[in-house]
Amino acid sequence: MFFMMFAVSIICLILGYIFYGRFMAKVYNLDNHNVTPAERLNDGMDYCPTHPAVVLGHHFSSIAGAGPIVGPITAASMFGWLPTIVWCIFGSIFLGGPHDFGAVMASMRHDGKSIGEVIDHWIGHKAKKLFLIFTILSLFLVVAVFTVLTTATFVLDPVVAFVSCMYIVLAVVSGLLIYRFNMNLKLVTIVMLAIIAFCSIKGGDWPIIAKIFTHSSDWWNFFIAIYVLCASVLPVWLLLQPRDYLASYFLYFAAAIGAIGMIFGGSMDSGAVPMFAPEMNWFGLTKADMWPMLFVIVACGAISGFHSLVGSGTTSKQLSHERDALPVGYAAMLLEGLVAVIALGTMMVAGGIQKGGPVGTFAAGFGQFCTIIGIDPVLGTRLGAIAVNTFLLTSLDTATRLARYQIQEITNYKVNKYLATIIAVAIALVLVYVKAKGPDGNPIPAWQVIWPVFGASNQLVAALAILGIAMWIIRGLKKKATFLLIPFWFMLVTSMAGIVIEIKATLMSGHPNYILATISALLLVLALLMTKEGFAALNREKRGEFIEQ
Repeated sequence: MFFMMFAVSIICLILGYIFYGRFMAKVYNLDNHNVTPAERLNDGMDYCPTHPAVVLGHHFSSIAGAGPIVGPITAASMFGWLPTIVWCIFGSIFLGGPHDFGAVMASMRHDGKSIGEVIDHWIGHKAKKLFLIFTILSLFLVVAVFTVLTTATFVLDPVVAFVSCMYIVLAVVSGLLIYRFNMNLKLVTIVMLAIIAFCSIKGGDWPIIAKIFTHSSDWWNFFIAIYVLCASVLPVWLLLQPRDYLASYFLYFAAAIGAIGMIFGGSMDSGAVPMFAPEMNWFGLTKADMWPMLFVIVACGAISGFHSLVGSGTTSKQLSHERDALPVGYAAMLLEGLVAVIALGTMMVAGGIQKGGPVGTFAAGFGQFCTIIGIDPVLGTRLGAIAVNTFLLTSLDTATRLARYQIQEITNYKVNKYLATIIAVAIALVLVYVKAKGPDGNPIPAWQVIWPVFGASNQLVAALAILGIAMWIIRGLKKKATFLLIPFWFMLVTSMAGIVIEIKATLMSGHPNYILATISALLLVLALLMTKEGFAALNREKRGEFIEQ
């Protein structure tokens, strides 16, 4: 069964890249004669022309996070593995991929500006403000949650913390060697990866590692806050880009091990994860209904609004050639869909969700896959944990930089990059440390109070980003955008249904979460207002009244 799942997934993704990717490339008329923003606006800080392999590493590791692991595993436990894998593959090809690719292209054709700026130009100032409010709120939550999750992996295993710190140090060294001393990229990559591999394998054998890297959650929260502050304001070539690039190779390694497991590990299937959940409801307005909840729970791995912020926030500012947008913007999403399939395989090996939740489940299953090539399962589990941590930290540092961009945008750049970053990190820490009343009436961290609505709000960001890209294609490129408008309507209605479910669930509980209900209602209003602005702009275009903003 594993082999069939993997083979069908690979074939579908490859065909999607060849044929649907070619179709979209024609829509955007990719041309390497067009000078990219990275080349035209090179400032050595945010705009930096870069080798496509490095940009792909940064983009893939930034968009992945823990999403393609947590979402699919959670969804499969509720609805079965077949609906989950179908959505991951179909969504990656026809929704997530076009969303990501479109965000990169729209940004590149607008001087590397964000999706918010694209929306400003083709829909209007009001729509831009609404979108920025939406995304800033989401990014604050992402930074808070990913800080907590990253800290948890550090506390659980000091070796994971050690390897992550080595990544940071070696990233700075790599950036200096490549960009200041013009050393060969391949040579630097080989040397740095060899050091990382050695530390990952041998770190558990050195007692001093446990002594140096064993700290409390509070200590690691402070450390991570300092790290993301630096990653946000330092030149992209010095820390963020090389760290994400080096980290991507560990993720490729994890994907390779997962592929081996899916091809040769069929006998490891526990049989505990059903094809369809026995008492599954197909659609409705409860958390037990496949629609809309499957499409809300599985974000990264199918489609995620966070990706459009990455694509238009950092990736578009680093591409040296326009044609590189296809393998970076589209193929990276397809690769993430494949990671989601592998995550499902690890869950089926583990026999369902294990201790540590989806992350622990992935690590356990990954450890078993490692035994196929002779790696001890204990070491394999540790390598799986390092892979998950790598996903988390690369998304965290990128999310912080994106929050900085968004804060500067909404204030018309009256706030400098240092203050904007401090604001983002400070609010994230408030969400981590400030307590609020939980569903059972007991105090819990504030981020946990509002986290239930994140999935639906993230998908709503994707819908609104697609709307902005579609308006650019229709009004700017003078082409049809049906391939984007269909995903827009599906994600808009689905996400809104997910938010309605959250409002309904919390208000009907024994301890109503009025904060969550209020935020959820606010998100609904913002989405409806922005949709109204979008189609008002489209109607003005049809009447010949359009004036560029």
